[in-house]
Amino acid sequence: MARMVATDKRVVIESVSPAVDGGRFPAKATVGDPVTVAASVFADGHDSVSSVLRYQRAGARSWAEVPMQFLGNDRWQAMFTPDELGMWQFEIVGWVDHFETWLIGTTKKFDAGLDIDVELLQGAELYAAAADRAGAKAARELASVAAEVGGPGRSQADRLAVATAPEAIALARKHPDRSRASKSDARWPLVVDREKAVFSTWYELFPRSWSKREGEHGTFADVEARLDYVAGMGFDVLYLPPIHPVGTTFRKGPDNTLSAGHDDPGVPWAIGSELGGHTAINPDLGTIEDFRSLRDAAGARGIELALDIAFQCSPDHPWVTEHPEWFRHRPDGTIQYAENPPKKYQDIYPLDFESEDREGLWTALKGVFDHWIGEGIRIFRVDNPHTKAFPFWDWVLEAIREEHPDVIMLAEAFTRPAVMNRLAKAGFNQSYTYFAWRTTKHDLIGYMADLARVSHFFRPTFWPNTPDILTEELQTGGRAAFISRYVLAATLSPACGIYGPAYELMEHVPLRPGSEEYLKSEKYQIRSWDLDRADSLAPVITRVNHARMTRPALHRMNGLTFHPTDNDALLAYSKGMPGEAVLVVVSLDPHHPQSGWVSLDLGAIGVEPESTFEVHDLLTERRYRWEGERNFIRLEPAGVPAHVFAVRAETRNEEGPDDSH
Repeated sequence: MARMVATDKRVVIESVSPAVDGGRFPAKATVGDPVTVAASVFADGHDSVSSVLRYQRAGARSWAEVPMQFLGNDRWQAMFTPDELGMWQFEIVGWVDHFETWLIGTTKKFDAGLDIDVELLQGAELYAAAADRAGAKAARELASVAAEVGGPGRSQADRLAVATAPEAIALARKHPDRSRASKSDARWPLVVDREKAVFSTWYELFPRSWSKREGEHGTFADVEARLDYVAGMGFDVLYLPPIHPVGTTFRKGPDNTLSAGHDDPGVPWAIGSELGGHTAINPDLGTIEDFRSLRDAAGARGIELALDIAFQCSPDHPWVTEHPEWFRHRPDGTIQYAENPPKKYQDIYPLDFESEDREGLWTALKGVFDHWIGEGIRIFRVDNPHTKAFPFWDWVLEAIREEHPDVIMLAEAFTRPAVMNRLAKAGFNQSYTYFAWRTTKHDLIGYMADLARVSHFFRPTFWPNTPDILTEELQTGGRAAFISRYVLAATLSPACGIYGPAYELMEHVPLRPGSEEYLKSEKYQIRSWDLDRADSLAPVITRVNHARMTRPALHRMNGLTFHPTDNDALLAYSKGMPGEAVLVVVSLDPHHPQSGWVSLDLGAIGVEPESTFEVHDLLTERRYRWEGERNFIRLEPAGVPAHVFAVRAETRNEEGPDDSH
């Protein structure tokens, strides 16, 4: 038999957002950014309902509170702005509002010419009850209203005027009857991160290739000597592949061959030797003092170091002999090396997350993070997290977040969307995406819509290349493809990055036809880069990054609007609000000139219909005066195959530049 729960709480609270899997995982927010909370709040019958949003930093003694605004169709909304890093929570309280019900009903009756004497007596009781809930000063004012509304000798119109005076209504609303209020079923969690978790511009490099002497192993000091090159382009995160000792057993040679020579440096992801493991530094790169010097010199230029965390070992890693139980063994007793058929990675042993000593393994892995956090590192790119157990990430990311809420984790997981999403839910602050392979207008628009649907917990970062990804478009598209892909990455997503100097020097030759591996890949050998090459894209990248930095509209995912074009080789979109709009038009064809008409949603860029406005190209510094929603664009692959326009509304009589397309 069903258990009776006789309650006077009539309000229902449903469909709360932002919420991830019913509150099992926290949604994501940023310090200083408003958080919009919405919910369906309703009751039976026709009584009015009111609701408030309550929020606090987790562990705080008290709650802050803000009234929710009615949007229609039982939907309510409110905003709050978290001002500290860490975990927050919010809840919604809703109640049947008898005062509002009375106010609406009585006003309707009076306007219809009906007698409202009884209703006025009810109103007096409601004001008197509010007085009982109020402090001394407000209580006196409410009691006075109650006396005037309920007292005889005055017309109903006069008494109603007192009851419906804006000051009286506002005071009564401050002291509602919430004795029968309902609360949302959960306190919804929210993790609040710092700015770089959302908006950051990454540059990846292999330090061993940054010596000025060709063929010589580069060092931290070599990178430090050229930090101005990275800072000058406008990057604020410098990401280094693993900096640990590299194993010698089954060391790979150039282009992933099995015949490594004595001087071949091996793959940085084959971590560990007799010199140490994940907390040691490859002596060819320098000492811990050299590393700290690089960290501090980068910080002085506004750049944070990001380190690669790859939870795998070379056969020479100390853990292989100290903790063989942490690895999976084959029937012949040997340890299973990594494979991704047809690729074989004989120089890498995966860790076994089904090990009987899971607690010991998990503790050791967290110790790796703890070590580098202790060295002042607050950003980590995690290699292939989708090949490690979800329960481990649930635990370790929460533990690190509690201890160091400023730490940022980037998930390098190119896998199924559900798996990528689950890692983001576990606590990864940023995630690699499939942007590199979205090349058509249809694909890009659809992909941005997909990302928008998970934006409350999944923060994308767009990389047109990585050491593992040389797309066909970059192989065959030439200079125009490299420019257009970076413009897309840098303006569609607030977080983006490149693997350089391969990108700005337009490295494009694959290992073999149909492969996305680089010929002479830096993963397997030392390269020498001429950073001063005349055809380098560094100046273009600098201009793009300057636009990113100076235009707040590009710092977030929201506010994105796609604008129709009559040519599918032209992609047009904008971000921002009136007075702060950026309009981007990119040619998706790196081989031929493309032109067409853009049909602008003028409201999305803050321009009044039929008005003139100026568009200032932040890449070329040219300015154009446009009028109306249809405007003509022509882009040449030989020049800059994209516009990044700052939009400024004008009046019809305002003089301005006369350039036009």
